[in-house]
Amino acid sequence: HRGYYIRARAVDHCVQDFLLKTQCLPGTQILSLGAGFDSLYFRLKDLGLLHHTVVYEVDFPNVACQKAALIKRMKELSALVGDTGGEGLGAITFSGEDYKLLGVDLSELSELERTLQEAGLNNEIPTLFIAEVVLTYMDNTRSDALIQWAAEHFPQACFLVYEQVHPEDPFGHVMQQHFSQLNTALHSLAKYPDCEAQQRRFLGRGWTECSVMDMNEFFTCCIPEDEQQRVQTLEPFDEYEEWHLKCSHYFVLAASKGMEPSWTPLLPSVTVPGPLAHSHAGPVGMAGSVPAAACARLSGVPGLRRYGHHSALIKPNVILTTGGFGEEDGQHRRMRNFHVLSKHAGNWKAVCVTQNIPDKRWGERLYHTVSCLSDTLALVVGGRTSPSSAGLGMLWLKFPKSCNTSGPDEVAVELVSLQPAAEAAALRWRHSTTEMTFKGEHYLFVYGGRSALEPVLGDWYFLHTPELSYTVIAVEGPVPESRHSHSACSWEGGVLIAGGLGAAEQPLGSVFLLRELEHGFQWQTIETHPPLVPRYSHTAHVHEGKLLLVGGVWFHASSVPGITVIDLMTGLCLDYMINVEHLEWPLMLHNHSSVFLPNEKELLVIGGGGNCFSFGTHLNPEPVSLSLSSILISH
Repeated sequence: HRGYYIRARAVDHCVQDFLLKTQCLPGTQILSLGAGFDSLYFRLKDLGLLHHTVVYEVDFPNVACQKAALIKRMKELSALVGDTGGEGLGAITFSGEDYKLLGVDLSELSELERTLQEAGLNNEIPTLFIAEVVLTYMDNTRSDALIQWAAEHFPQACFLVYEQVHPEDPFGHVMQQHFSQLNTALHSLAKYPDCEAQQRRFLGRGWTECSVMDMNEFFTCCIPEDEQQRVQTLEPFDEYEEWHLKCSHYFVLAASKGMEPSWTPLLPSVTVPGPLAHSHAGPVGMAGSVPAAACARLSGVPGLRRYGHHSALIKPNVILTTGGFGEEDGQHRRMRNFHVLSKHAGNWKAVCVTQNIPDKRWGERLYHTVSCLSDTLALVVGGRTSPSSAGLGMLWLKFPKSCNTSGPDEVAVELVSLQPAAEAAALRWRHSTTEMTFKGEHYLFVYGGRSALEPVLGDWYFLHTPELSYTVIAVEGPVPESRHSHSACSWEGGVLIAGGLGAAEQPLGSVFLLRELEHGFQWQTIETHPPLVPRYSHTAHVHEGKLLLVGGVWFHASSVPGITVIDLMTGLCLDYMINVEHLEWPLMLHNHSSVFLPNEKELLVIGGGGNCFSFGTHLNPEPVSLSLSSILISH
């Protein structure tokens, strides 16, 4: 719903801006190319915005004929066109006083020009061309010729384009595959893969001004804050990653020539705070790359294709993965089964998990945390089923002492419900739960996240283990802004918080340390340089004074997040891309889990992916091993 909302909003925004800027002129035109069954004319007419504007729509003859028949059948539509609306002649399938519907193939320019003249198009008055996901379906030479023809034949003209961009990243691959399977390949993408290339395309073909934004930037900068908030609260929503990825793969472009004053519908109308402005900045510089290798022995293992899950190292070389959404019993669903990986002689292998299934206490949860408190006990905190339901409570997971790396091929996991005093701490998801110490005692620090009532939380709880009593400990210093989908790591008895998604659904680039003092804790900002690119839905680990951030989602559409290394002593922040040339599938590094093995300097990424708008669901098919030895050279 949001994906189609932003498309309609962008087109309406630009069209209404054109009508507003030209309202004092005696006559204007809108020419909608490949209009399909778009209702734009009828909406504008109903709003009383077409005082002196004629709308021309062009599409294939069969589409135009169907649309003309539909208009004639529906009284409401016929009434808006007016009594003069009647039978067209030849390629003109419908002709009203201020609405003309033409059946012509856009790629046949001479035929298009002849039919438009016949229908009464006036080359001498300001004309807005609209191509909403149209040019990309045409052969590039023909769509380029159409752009140039419009510039050459219309002295005062504006051109509005909405279509796809960034074909080469993981989301882009899934998007391209979808359109190829429909036999509607996207031709523009190879030649014009980014916003800058699209801008050059127009400036090089007779258009004197051209501005372009991806849809993340459009939503942030051109939609008023009260409207953003209205949209964000319309329905239960928890697909932030897919929403932001969809928006980074579509752009809106406004080109013009000969317009006085100039047509600039994409000027930011919302003041964007500094950190958010930075999040739309240019390409991210990469310090190097990290090789990725698929764990071939785990290929096809059921239960590893999931996202929104949690993986925890429950013993050396034994990883327990729980929850999330993925593929189970041949269908996509919230996952009931647990999964164990164990490492033998340098190779990971899957181990079957037996548990009391279906156990309603588990609740098929997503976005929970699992903290290992001993070699037989782990604590599950929070998580959700549906985003409109209350968060789920806490559970103990018990497993036998005998489940070691050389042990059996089966691990029994027992679930034990509990009702701790700090139940409010558990009714959340997309939060973090981190082990920490205070005055030699062990605690779990539950921080942030979201709930069914609050789209973002900034509170925290200290749970004293093992009895999970809620303890009040003084915390001083500037409180970090509320966030979810951040990362949290134990470090020197305290907790490191990095990134996350903030209150306005905007990625954050801040890093905080909750540091132990004599009488409590203190929030301390860790300054990074260059500044950390804002991101969320990443994972994190600490190794020898370095904070490692893995994957996530950011607004820099020119690349996807790989591995970021922050030196906690100096604040130096370096980004490394992940080299995926040996993977046969797109590696989506959000909603994944990761486990760091310090001795091998190996990072194991499990699961990840998501629902890619209307293009299908992508689940990383097998775990991936990242060798970090080259970027973690000990000093």
